[in-house]
This record gives sequence, structure tokens and C-alpha cells, in this order.
Amino acid sequence: MTTQQIADRLVELCRRAEWEKAQQELFAENAVSIEPHASPNFDKETKGLKAIFDKGKKFDAMVEKLHSLGVSDPLVAGDAISFKLTMDITMKDQTRATWYELCVYQVKDGKIISEQFFI
Repeated sequence: MTTQQIADRLVELCRRAEWEKAQQELFAENAVSIEPHASPNFDKETKGLKAIFDKGKKFDAMVEKLHSLGVSDPLVAGDAISFKLTMDITMKDQTRATWYELCVYQVKDGKIISEQFFI
């Protein structure tokens, strides 16, 4: 797959909130996920596809309700992909909020090797 094809498929799956399917299909086994900052719930950096799956499950368990989700069209430059993610979300024991993130991915040899989120 080209970087553009990976970007298009990633956005398609993210728009349906099929995070783990996107990771299974598009991520390298040794991929790295980088959060904006460490928190009590997540490390700043998560290494390896299994650990990324586990992080996703932990996040899903913290969500009370995802009211809406928006994913912009992807922007591709060389082997980099980015898009804007907007979530209207209620986390357990918290008030409803709108989250905005810039999601940036690096591709190598036809697989995503890193993802990084900026808020």
C-alpha cells in the first residue's frame, strides 16, 4: 500500500471508531504510540502493537459515551499522515466535553510505525 492508501484506509476506519481494526490492518508489530503527556492512566509512550491494543481497551473502558466523532480528510507528505480528530465524549465520572487532537502517523515499508497525538 502507498502512504496515501494507508491514510485513506486509516481515516475510513477511524471515522467508524474501528481503532483496533485499523491497528491490526495498518500498524507494524513494533509500532510506537506517543501521547501528548503522561497521565495516571497512560504512559507517554507505548511500544508494540499488543501494548497499543491494551491501551485502546483501557481507554474504551473509561468512556461512558461517545456522542459524536469527526475525522478530517488526511494530509499526506512523503511518509507522514495527519488528520484532525474531534470527539464529543463523556468519560466515566466526568462531564461531557469536546476533544480536539491532531493525529500524526509515520509510515515505513507499507506499515504505520508510529502515531503521535497533539492537543
